[in-house]
Amino acid sequence: MENVIDSKSKGEKGTILVTNDDGIQAPGLNALVSVLVSTHRFNVLVCAPQLEMSAVSHSITWRQPVRVEKVEMDGATAFKTSGTPADCASLGVSSVLFPSVPDLVISGINQGSNCGYHTLYSGTTAGAREAFLNGVPAISISYDCYGGLSLEEFEKMLSVEAGSKTKMNYEYEAAAKACLPIISGIIAEIKNNTYPQGCFLNMDLPKDIANHKGYKVTKQGKSMMKIRWKQITSNGQPSEIDHHLLFRRQ
Repeated sequence: MENVIDSKSKGEKGTILVTNDDGIQAPGLNALVSVLVSTHRFNVLVCAPQLEMSAVSHSITWRQPVRVEKVEMDGATAFKTSGTPADCASLGVSSVLFPSVPDLVISGINQGSNCGYHTLYSGTTAGAREAFLNGVPAISISYDCYGGLSLEEFEKMLSVEAGSKTKMNYEYEAAAKACLPIISGIIAEIKNNTYPQGCFLNMDLPKDIANHKGYKVTKQGKSMMKIRWKQITSNGQPSEIDHHLLFRRQ
């Protein structure tokens, strides 16, 4: 495979492709794009799923065409697609959708952490992995916005607390800003042909990101949340069903 990094011009702005698995409207993606654009140091491209595709792992669209539609996003060239995160990353680095291959692909910022074996399920890490498999440097970024809450508890909090969504947008912006030193450093190393090509980075950001104490490179953990199942009806109550059964993850 051709060395993509070697083909880049060192004198130009770095070009960053952003994707995710939470969808084109997700606050994490939009905060990241906004912060990247505001620096005036990067050309920002976006190719993301039109709908949420969390936990689809590295699935791809095979027999059906992928529909692509241009969307307005201040300061960026952006498209939404009917594809998966891996589809979006693959399409974005193919030179078919955009005129050139990006210097760096960023997948995120994901709603919720992606640590340990959870990275195998994650569409966020799959977006970065797909870019890496195509020879393009990549990082996945996830923000532990739940802070110990379950998804159900978190969504309930958002629905009842006044101003909680505004606060969440602010937190994603803070998370994006916290990543800038790493993103800028990676772009600089890519331009200097010193960035290692044998891996991609998976970044996890703590809930209290505004008071973080720095950065640490570590090994991928082996943690795994045990998934339980519950039989349900449409109203969420246990039931015996004659013709089919419904189950939901807990």
